[in-house]
Amino acid sequence: MQGLRGLAWLLAFQSLGELLSRAFSLPLPGPVLGLVLLLPALRHPRVRESVAACADFLLAHLSLLFIPVGVGVMTHLTLLAQYGGRMLLVIVLSTWIGLAVTAAVLWWPRPKRDREH
Repeated sequence: MQGLRGLAWLLAFQSLGELLSRAFSLPLPGPVLGLVLLLPALRHPRVRESVAACADFLLAHLSLLFIPVGVGVMTHLTLLAQYGGRMLLVIVLSTWIGLAVTAAVLWWPRPKRDREH
């Protein structure tokens, strides 16, 4: 029962975030805004305990969420055989580019004297 209460809290905050995002035309997606609203609510034991029970349940069954992805890959094996190499190249390159941009952004604001050491 505690897990269902936690799921209700998660869905309520997601819905509230979606409502606020659409009502005020905010640049944040509704679920992200809902998580931001959930963060201070987790200070209350009633919310925290029920959300923790729901999170434990979802994490215990996390592998089930990968079944639709696996079925989708299996149904499109011909496309994967045709474009798999290009997809792998794009994934690897975009990962490296993302890492390089992140490193540059973290390195850039440091004062010059810190960079010399």
